[in-house]
Amino acid sequence: MLKVLYADREGVPATDRGLAYGDGLFETIRMCGPKAVLRRYHLNRMVSDAERIGIKVGYAELDQELTRATSRLMPAGRTDAWILKMILTRGSGGRGYRPPGSAQQHLVFAAAAMPPMPEPTGVVVRRSRFPLTVNPRLAGIKTLNRLEQVMASSEFTGEEWELIMSDTTGDLVEGTRTNLLARVGDEWLTPPVSSIAVAGVMRQYVLECLQKVGERVVEQTLPTAIDSLPGFRGLYLLNSVFGIVAVRSFDAHDLPVDDALATICDPIETLE
Repeated sequence: MLKVLYADREGVPATDRGLAYGDGLFETIRMCGPKAVLRRYHLNRMVSDAERIGIKVGYAELDQELTRATSRLMPAGRTDAWILKMILTRGSGGRGYRPPGSAQQHLVFAAAAMPPMPEPTGVVVRRSRFPLTVNPRLAGIKTLNRLEQVMASSEFTGEEWELIMSDTTGDLVEGTRTNLLARVGDEWLTPPVSSIAVAGVMRQYVLECLQKVGERVVEQTLPTAIDSLPGFRGLYLLNSVFGIVAVRSFDAHDLPVDDALATICDPIETLE
């Protein structure tokens, strides 16, 4: 049984394991009025990721609480875009790091305003100096432990829209808040789940769209000098709030920009 908390009404207990150890998961959901973009993707990921870290929660229960949270947090008659954050923790208890034998999970909801959308002509990004390390047992899971992304984000100067993180070998793997997708020749390249901290729901949706129309998708890490790849045609950032964002400049190098993905998939079509 979940204990549901609302950030604007009651605080998370100081004994919560998500607060103490990052022992939990979160989803950041773009809402359009009462409907959610990629709703099923978000809920399925939370259930799947929870199972991977030993937290038992059901899809139907999360779906029901998400509907209740939407009704409670959304002003009456609202039809514009806003953000709903959903946090699941193991709850309270346990001695030190050791998880308790049983605990009441906490499900926390919070609402926020929709941030400004990026320029449709493309954004400026640069490489972060802070490397990304991924434990293979936790690869792709959107846990509450995002300290590497926090440290990388401290490098923002305001001139760039995103910072791209590299693995310990120097290959590009993901942004601080985005997944990467490159168009090279007749192929689409994206770092594999085994190399990334968060396997985004937008990434999953876009890859499914590409495969449905017969596009070839290859999972591999990307070189730092990405524009030197033979046949390079563009770099995209994928995020559940911002959607598909084209990159026009990377580390002061101009990149080609096209609208190929816009004709293949439209995340707004997933509203439910």
